[in-house]
Amino acid sequence: MGVLNVTPDSFSDGGRWLDRDAAVAHGLAMVTEGADVVDVGGESTRPGAADVPAREELRRVLPVVQALAAHVRVSIDTRKAEVADAALAAGATMLNDVSASLCEVAAAHGAGWVAMHMRGTPATMQQHASYDDAVAEVRQFLVERASAGAAAGVGEVWIDPGLGFAKTGEHNLSLLRHLDVLVATGYPVLVGASRKSFIGRLTGDASVDDRLEGSLAAATWAMQKGAAMVRVHDVRATVQAARLVAA
Repeated sequence: MGVLNVTPDSFSDGGRWLDRDAAVAHGLAMVTEGADVVDVGGESTRPGAADVPAREELRRVLPVVQALAAHVRVSIDTRKAEVADAALAAGATMLNDVSASLCEVAAAHGAGWVAMHMRGTPATMQQHASYDDAVAEVRQFLVERASAGAAAGVGEVWIDPGLGFAKTGEHNLSLLRHLDVLVATGYPVLVGASRKSFIGRLTGDASVDDRLEGSLAAATWAMQKGAAMVRVHDVRATVQAARLVAA
């Protein structure tokens, strides 16, 4: 899954793809590099990010979704039912839902649905990074939400541990270390570690553009532990790693 943020403030590529033509060109480039899915988002969910009005989010994402849908499977990354509904109607076939609350929208469109673990909102989530057992609690939440999605009629349910969302670096590492616990639920697991701050803290690379090697290591580890999809900024390099793991 290639990341395509059409936002001014995403932590890694904010502002780079705000222009519709530039965003579409980047999405098509990721397809050429081997992306199976392009995940289009119009609202940053980085720690501390402010909410974006639905009207503005729709203005950002819909032209890009419409343009890419003929070339690749498109996922819409949103917390808003209104945005999800419009993007799925415009050609997206997967809903990447960091709120894990929009399964009925996905079901209405016959779309795939990713339920991600988060507490609070992007603006407040790091205040909720406290667990007795992060792996067990994340697993319980995801199984409950996945079951709700299946009951609502979603035929393709994914789960995502939400690395960095109401998680400390130690929580992220524990979830990666015990990723097989999530894989054992039977739901396909999506992992998004690419360029995140816990990688930079471990490697000493403050700049997000210097986290390729750490991101590749995390993606390779996740694939070896059974993740069915990885969400990444650097598609070409990750596809090479994926082919090697698969072989």
